[in-house]
Amino acid sequence: MNAQLLLLALAAPLFAQLTGQDPNAYHDDLVDSARGGVPLGPFGGISAGHWLGVEPGSGRDLFIRLLYGARISLLVALGATAVQVLLGLAAGLAAALGNRFVGPLVGRVTDVMIALPMLVLAIALTAVVPPGFPRPLLLVLVLGLLGWGGTARMVAAQTLALRGLDFVEAARLSGNGTLRIARRELLPSLAAPVITYAAIMIPSNIVGEASLSFLGVGVKPPTPSWGQMLSGAQTWFRADPAYVLLPAGLLFATVLAFTVLGDGVRTALDPREGSRLRVGTRKERSA
Repeated sequence: MNAQLLLLALAAPLFAQLTGQDPNAYHDDLVDSARGGVPLGPFGGISAGHWLGVEPGSGRDLFIRLLYGARISLLVALGATAVQVLLGLAAGLAAALGNRFVGPLVGRVTDVMIALPMLVLAIALTAVVPPGFPRPLLLVLVLGLLGWGGTARMVAAQTLALRGLDFVEAARLSGNGTLRIARRELLPSLAAPVITYAAIMIPSNIVGEASLSFLGVGVKPPTPSWGQMLSGAQTWFRADPAYVLLPAGLLFATVLAFTVLGDGVRTALDPREGSRLRVGTRKERSA
């Protein structure tokens, strides 16, 4: 599901050329102005030229706009996750390996970042930025800068557990400095838990982008976004249910797929998790 969605999102311009549809082109002839802009035809105006129908009021092709909306959702989610991982790694290592001043200070800052109401702060930050600033980049920065606390806490806990192991002590006794030990000894051991945690954060960031766009402070029209489409669909759910169900269903399926991916990555990279699953399966079979 994840691979297919990524391919469809990347191929959105190709589908636009194939169908001859522009995601921002209005088609007044495809909506019934006498009924307030309800799409003409069954199931939201589905036809050979408009595979999933058209938007109420504007007549824009819904299939193409959903594909371009997927590009925005995935771009923001993956970009924000990358920022969260980089900041979380740096802060977590600093909290675990820093001196008696740096370590506790970074730890307290991490606790504050985790306790802050991220959605409220994100709304405030996105609302005060000048309109000319690229909104996808803004969402990446806001979600990334506000959401690194969980990664930092996880990295700090893993680093504290690794710090007392023999291979780290051997590197320290060999005269290696803190930065060298972190780069050569700790980072390879942290790769598996960090990748697992990043896979789990992706669906949260997809929901974060959709929530901000739904509230009107995310991606601005005419750029398509699933959250923005859901916000506009509030007044059409009775006249054109497909306009609500399609972006909502895609958002739900995408979040579910990435959640399952995160669980699969955790099972694949954590031998203990895999052994627990095998033991549980054997017990069920024996019962």
